[in-house]
Amino acid sequence: MAFKRILLVKPPGRKGLGFASDVIPIGLEYIAASLEEIVDEVNIIDLELEESSFQYFLDTLNPDLVAITMSATDHDEGLHIAKIAKEKGCATVLGGYHPTAIPDELLSHPQVDLIVRGEGEYTMKELVQKGSFKDIPGLSYKEDGKIVHNSDRPLISNLDALPFPARHLRRQEYKNHMMFEGERERDVISISRGCWGKCSFCCEPMMCGSRQRFRSPENVMKELLEIVSFHKGRPLSIFVTDPNFMGSPKVIDRLCDLLHHYKPDIRFSVLVRADSVVRNPELIRKMCENGINKYEMGIESPKAEDLKNIQKNITLEMQENAVKILHDNGAWAGGTFVIGLPGHTEEEIKRFPLYAKEIGLTGAAFGVATPFPGTEFYKDLEQEGLITERDWTRYDEMHAVFTLKNVSRERLEELATYCHARFWTLDTLIEQVRVSLKSGGKISLEDFIGGILNAVKFGWNTSADLQTENLQIHRRIATEAGADPCVEEYTREVGVHNIIEFPQFLFRVLGEQRIQFTIKSEGVPITSYIIKTTAGTVEYVKVISGRLEDVTIDLDVDLNDLDLSEDNNSTREILKNCIRATVSLRGIDEMWYRTRLLAAVGLGSTQIILAHNIRALERAGNYAIYAVNGASK
Repeated sequence: MAFKRILLVKPPGRKGLGFASDVIPIGLEYIAASLEEIVDEVNIIDLELEESSFQYFLDTLNPDLVAITMSATDHDEGLHIAKIAKEKGCATVLGGYHPTAIPDELLSHPQVDLIVRGEGEYTMKELVQKGSFKDIPGLSYKEDGKIVHNSDRPLISNLDALPFPARHLRRQEYKNHMMFEGERERDVISISRGCWGKCSFCCEPMMCGSRQRFRSPENVMKELLEIVSFHKGRPLSIFVTDPNFMGSPKVIDRLCDLLHHYKPDIRFSVLVRADSVVRNPELIRKMCENGINKYEMGIESPKAEDLKNIQKNITLEMQENAVKILHDNGAWAGGTFVIGLPGHTEEEIKRFPLYAKEIGLTGAAFGVATPFPGTEFYKDLEQEGLITERDWTRYDEMHAVFTLKNVSRERLEELATYCHARFWTLDTLIEQVRVSLKSGGKISLEDFIGGILNAVKFGWNTSADLQTENLQIHRRIATEAGADPCVEEYTREVGVHNIIEFPQFLFRVLGEQRIQFTIKSEGVPITSYIIKTTAGTVEYVKVISGRLEDVTIDLDVDLNDLDLSEDNNSTREILKNCIRATVSLRGIDEMWYRTRLLAAVGLGSTQIILAHNIRALERAGNYAIYAVNGASK
């Protein structure tokens, strides 16, 4: 019997470094688009954002087939959802990298009926049409108590033949949580599938056999115009999911020509290899001219030996040259690193964030080496008996899951926190803004503070989720790592006022001050931020360990008193929380200076609120005009 009512599910609580970009379930939207015309009803629910329970959707939608996309960290949640669906009488199917890698383990659970291995569009289409499991390539199932693996399904060669993702089935608006992106709406797109690289720790070789396939540029542009229409012409920030965006320079060159012709208001974020950047500097220039201006590269390590061992096939010289080419074109140059590879020492790992700064990266992420099942890295470690963690939910690139010779598992996780905090110091955050601005442009003080607080809040809540047992230790490590003498040198050189737009009355009210904000732990000063103001500007910002005594205004907060939880949502509430946590006044002079500070903050808040309301009205007017024009066409 064929299936007629399909429910596609993204589990809640995705964790780890991939969480920031892996937000919109485009894989499920592709599946839905492939099924819409052949079933009675198909729905997508993202349990990360839904307020209602999964049981509610089962009872309301009454599906006969529930399909769940799963990563390693979704292992427990995915099985829990499948159990609820099975108790309701639904057939259950799991798909994604994780089920493709361990189909036997997942099928050993009674609530799992089917596994879709590899790409799912055609496999799911055959499944819902036939209702039979036999002879469908790419499908694994149970028969008479035994697990059956049908033949592998060939990779989809003509990606243009796939319908565009079913964005119209989204039940929520996916907001942009990236720093300093302003009010652009968010979406994702896939331009190709697979990667011709052979990195030993990557899942792509397992999924695609180190083969990359591309859509035609014309087909991609058609979807981009559909995305613009879906968002009613609003400015967009689009993340391209391809692991190797520049895998075909010819395709990207033609896409740039089309972007130049249509001129959509889109900023793209892409994943590229350093060697592709170095080999195509003119293409990088063209890409940046057409809105493709945010790049993330797999730098992996500052050790040439590591790059060889993981089969990255790039050199340290390529890494440095790639960053320089991106900077020369005004692009955002990000990089990802892998810490805790076999043989790493603590001293070597502490070198990673310093190297990231030395080569000029605008952004960096430091993931704990994770042997995902199905990868060559996993097979090697398994053969040596070094894998000690079998809880798949900890395979999030933030937990250590195998034995290292020189560093304990606990210390490696602490070093991941150290690396992030040591890179993302205040000078790095300001430089990220500077790179993102147009020539001569500035960011408002409100947007700058909001961007930083959003980033801190994301890191804060991620650490709360991933390091529940040692949360305060990790937060203290992060606070200590923020003290960097380079901050003062940088802020003096670039001039903070050249990047951030300060209300002029702020300095007139404050005058010449040295304002110190100290973060403590159990009453002991850890790190202090000192802001030196004059009658017209910020002269410098200094970040030190401990605290200074010779300042005009002291503001202190204890780590235990700060609340950056998900329940404390707004920037205003976070700031109030910080103010409430400050200690009492110390003397007559400081009382006077603080009064001036409070007056400046009060005036600034009023101006910010007014500006925010005016912008909201302007946006509403622009959207109304777009709607009228669109309706008249």
